[in-house]
Amino acid sequence: MTTATTGSQTKVFTREIGGQIFEIGAGRLAQNAAGSVTIRYGDTVLLVTVCEGDPRPGIDFFPLTVDFEERMYAIGKVPGSFFRREGRPGTDATLAARMTDRPIRPLFPKGFKREVQISCLLIASDRQNPAEPLATVGASTAISMSSLPFEQPVSSVAVGRVNGKLKAFPTYEEQEQSDLELTVAATDDSIVMLEVGAKEVSEADLISAIEYGEKVCRELNALQREVVAALGKPKMEWVAPNANAELALRERVKKILAGREEELMGALKGEGFRGIDEIGKQVTEQIGKEDGALANGGQVRAAVEYVLKQTLRKQILEQGLRADNRKPDEIRKLTAEVGVLPRVHGSGLFQRGETQVLTVATLGALRDRAKLDNIAPTEWKMFMHHYNFPSFSVGEARPLRGPGRREIGHGMLAEKAIEPVLPPFHEFPYTIRLVSDVLSSNGSTSQASVCGSTLALMDAGVPIAAPVAGIAMGLITSDDESKYVLLTDIAGIEDALGDMDFKVAGTHEGVTAVQLDIKLGHLPPNFLQEVFEAARVARMEILEVMLAAIPEPRKEVGEFAPKITIVKIDPSKIGAVIGPGGRVINGIIAATGASIDIEEDGSVFVGGSDINGVRAAIRQIEGLTRELQIGDVFEGPVSRIMSFGAFVEILPGKDGMVHISELSDERVDRVEDVVQVGDHVKVKVMEIDNLGRINLTMRGVDDEGSVGLSDDDASRGGEPRVISRGGGGGGRGGPRPGGGGDRGPRRDDRGPRRDDRGQRPMGDRPASDRPAGDRPADGGDRPAGGNGGGRRW
Repeated sequence: MTTATTGSQTKVFTREIGGQIFEIGAGRLAQNAAGSVTIRYGDTVLLVTVCEGDPRPGIDFFPLTVDFEERMYAIGKVPGSFFRREGRPGTDATLAARMTDRPIRPLFPKGFKREVQISCLLIASDRQNPAEPLATVGASTAISMSSLPFEQPVSSVAVGRVNGKLKAFPTYEEQEQSDLELTVAATDDSIVMLEVGAKEVSEADLISAIEYGEKVCRELNALQREVVAALGKPKMEWVAPNANAELALRERVKKILAGREEELMGALKGEGFRGIDEIGKQVTEQIGKEDGALANGGQVRAAVEYVLKQTLRKQILEQGLRADNRKPDEIRKLTAEVGVLPRVHGSGLFQRGETQVLTVATLGALRDRAKLDNIAPTEWKMFMHHYNFPSFSVGEARPLRGPGRREIGHGMLAEKAIEPVLPPFHEFPYTIRLVSDVLSSNGSTSQASVCGSTLALMDAGVPIAAPVAGIAMGLITSDDESKYVLLTDIAGIEDALGDMDFKVAGTHEGVTAVQLDIKLGHLPPNFLQEVFEAARVARMEILEVMLAAIPEPRKEVGEFAPKITIVKIDPSKIGAVIGPGGRVINGIIAATGASIDIEEDGSVFVGGSDINGVRAAIRQIEGLTRELQIGDVFEGPVSRIMSFGAFVEILPGKDGMVHISELSDERVDRVEDVVQVGDHVKVKVMEIDNLGRINLTMRGVDDEGSVGLSDDDASRGGEPRVISRGGGGGGRGGPRPGGGGDRGPRRDDRGPRRDDRGQRPMGDRPASDRPAGDRPADGGDRPAGGNGGGRRW
């Protein structure tokens, strides 16, 4: 169903997609732009504009820029930055810009060199419907409405699968339940882009989801055409570059390079782009002497690339041999190593031909997770993969900058591939960071990063469900596209001069990530089945090499990695562990050297590189939260002496009072006559009053078993004096006002102590004799977070 409505200066076109109304509005906002539309899905609204600049003669590329920006006012939030203003686009926005650029760029006419800028601005969000999949529809509609030349509408759709049912434009909540996160971009003729993250989905199921997404794209393309028919501007009179002149230049280049086929193939094989650059310089100099107008232009370089491309295509299509003499389905030499660096938590070195990637895994505590300040409802990130592509990897001298869009995109692709096999956070409570450094590049570095990441994780002792490997597939077609050859493990030159870059990552069981960019107008029939099967065969070969290097994850995390243990406590006891202003928890951290993170459900994550410190911290936490029972017997040190009794630490961080009358079966005049501070004594819990204060006795417990504080507890911070100093010094409080102090001199007229009186009844002694300040108060902030399984070997 489609409806078109007209409001005040606004025309709205709608269609029901995925159970909600998909709305395209135009005519009201950003009227000075060459084209502008708003895309609304639910209460998420995206403003998309396109503007054109002046022609840039002499360049050999199309200067298209796509920006995606999130305004925090879209969710009624003030930015968290120092200046409370949006900064550079975050990772999600950068990826959204890339996913909009990739399907849009090929649909501009070849030779079009006018500067074009597409801006996607998220101006409202319901935090239920993601905005990123809407951007391509908005960009395509805005361009189609403008005077810019554009081949045909293109749309993208996000597809999820919840409980086996495919869903277009799933909400954030549905994405959490889905085993598939697919983005399809397609024209009416063919798919032009794929982006997939999946939980080991089979190739057949993935193809079905892609076909479903392609149908939805056609519906959105039809909606775009309705908008353009009603509001579109006349197209500019743009004339393609002189085709005859271009053909003539190509013929001149062919003549210059005639008889040098072996040299050309050598340039394509070994020296890569440097060899091509050298040939391009030679040809440009020669032609520049004959025609000065071509000496500094990009036309000659384009003609050289065309001739090289034709040479490569001819050899592959006619002889079945690639530039490096491989067969179409042949993978370059593979090597895999683990443990290549000292002291790091885990490392893997993966090499495929001239492509070499070093990946290092680092394990951190809960506090090391990334805090996200963006539109999406996800606040924390427990797993990160960062990809670096230094200039030395291609033998160039360039300034080292921060990660660009390409690095961010490649890093996220590998992250998608690995994430489905990671253990749930409650089973492996670590923040995981992977860093892949490309040391040498000749094609498919992102998929080498996937392989290196698997090796590093296994070396680090991360119990992944299954190993993951990746492969890049390519395509070479004849000029009329009637004949094609599928290439396995494409090199850099085959990526640049070929017709497709199809990256597939997965396990033995299924696919975890896919990325497709294609330069053709359409895909051959049954092509997806063919390419997925070829990628699966290659993946099995790569996994075999990787598993020969390390058959399964190491049983334990590395020597220098933190050891993290989860302790469950009653959520009502969290305040006792934290203490006033964090005094108690900070004291434990200072004394033991362990890191402690607490979630609201009572999960306590205790970690540290020293396992003894971790154990000591756990003992203190258990002592602070343990439910004591009357009759429990403990052995612990005397921590403090008052005139009316002694305080004994029965558990780390928790003590009770032995009244002077309970120190011995004999009469005691002075507490110091029986015990001194530091003495280890055996005590029994006699009473716990309604305020939680513990009254102890030493009478008649010498022969009973006990739970005591070990020497390790004392050395690791088990003594409460250490904890108290962590909170500001001094003891743990003096007598409580109103009756907690010394009870005065002992009554001498009460007669001798009766040795046969038996156990003292509970409640004989007023609870007010117990000084205040001996029980930690609730308080302090608690971090929250977590992450969402089994292994197959």
